[in-house]
Amino acid sequence: MADPGVMRLDRFLWFARLVKTRSAAQALAEAGMLRLDGRRIDRAHAHVRIGSVLAFPLHGRVRVLRIEALPTRRGPPAEAATLYTSLESIAPNPVDAPESGA
Repeated sequence: MADPGVMRLDRFLWFARLVKTRSAAQALAEAGMLRLDGRRIDRAHAHVRIGSVLAFPLHGRVRVLRIEALPTRRGPPAEAATLYTSLESIAPNPVDAPESGA
């Protein structure tokens, strides 16, 4: 019997609507571009839990997410958005801000 507190990484990415297809989620995981709790992941069957932190490139930027809940289905986007919290800073780092020429 499977542990109810864990889910395959590829299924989570697909259920949470972070990728369009499950095969795209598998390809992303197997490319070795995902980090789960700071560890590099190269397999789609890695397990995620509530509280796990995912970091991966998507659409030209790096997404950093904390898993808040494990889904039971691939629901509508509003439901999928409740499954994770984005940990990305919205404001640019002040060090990266252009200098004002005084």
